[in-house]
Amino acid sequence: MRVLVVGAGAVGGYFGGQLANAGRDVTFLVRSKRATEIAANGFAIVAPNGTTQSIAVRTVLSEQIQAPFDLVLLGCKAYDLDSAMAGFMPAVGPETAILPLLNGMRHIKALSECFGTARVLGGLCTISATLNGRGHVMLLGPTTVLTFGELEGGYSHRVNAIAAAISDAGFEVRLSDAVRLEMWEKWVMLTTFAGMTCLMRAAIGDIVAADAAGLVERLLDECRRIAAHHGQIIRPDSYARMRAMLTQAGSTFTASMLRDIENNARTEAEHVVGDLLCRTPENSDASPSLLRISYAHLKAYEARRTREGAL
Repeated sequence: MRVLVVGAGAVGGYFGGQLANAGRDVTFLVRSKRATEIAANGFAIVAPNGTTQSIAVRTVLSEQIQAPFDLVLLGCKAYDLDSAMAGFMPAVGPETAILPLLNGMRHIKALSECFGTARVLGGLCTISATLNGRGHVMLLGPTTVLTFGELEGGYSHRVNAIAAAISDAGFEVRLSDAVRLEMWEKWVMLTTFAGMTCLMRAAIGDIVAADAAGLVERLLDECRRIAAHHGQIIRPDSYARMRAMLTQAGSTFTASMLRDIENNARTEAEHVVGDLLCRTPENSDASPSLLRISYAHLKAYEARRTREGAL
């Protein structure tokens, strides 16, 4: 199976790099700047204990794509989706499956409108990673899971074939028959996590120490109600895990969106927090006040960043 990984950042770089290291037929679609960086510094994955694994990878620019791929693994940031779709368009043929690992749900509509609903799978991942100064992938935690499936549920020949092709490559692969719900569950958790840690500019444990765990729970409930309005009922066991993680005393966890703010970088606020807020039912008896405040805080950051001329 020929796999095109779109984006060699933390997410695409990790999963694509592991597949390449396992001997799979993987090509990275990158921009010229990233191709130059990889050519100069090599490609590597750095484990949490500091062990560095150098991996030989193949890169390609959009204009160099000559034939369709079997699988497009989309690991870009949500705000880069439009340019990414234009870039990998030459790689999409009649039998190509597109597996996005973006946060939120807005990208599913965009991909379906551009390439056709039948080509688009649902997907999500569990990973904490970033790029270091050399452009190498730094894994920040031990858990790496890639979950995917047919958006309408059930199993199919193609998802079984993809699962077989990408399994046993150094990360866990989960084939889901309810991937749309799982994407919503992650969205609810991530919006709460990012919204609150960014608003407080603090880790979960610090928020709990400030006797503000109740605020986290309120935001989680606001997000859960929006999901329910759209027919996505968060499962009790999933909700219990979210609540435990988001109210854990002593936790040093912060959302990657907070790290973006601390690095004066662009955030996915519009695609994660803003898009969920936009899905609030009209004339709702319980207006999502904390979600609205969290979004306003993130937009104020973006406005200041623009005013100060950040790139």
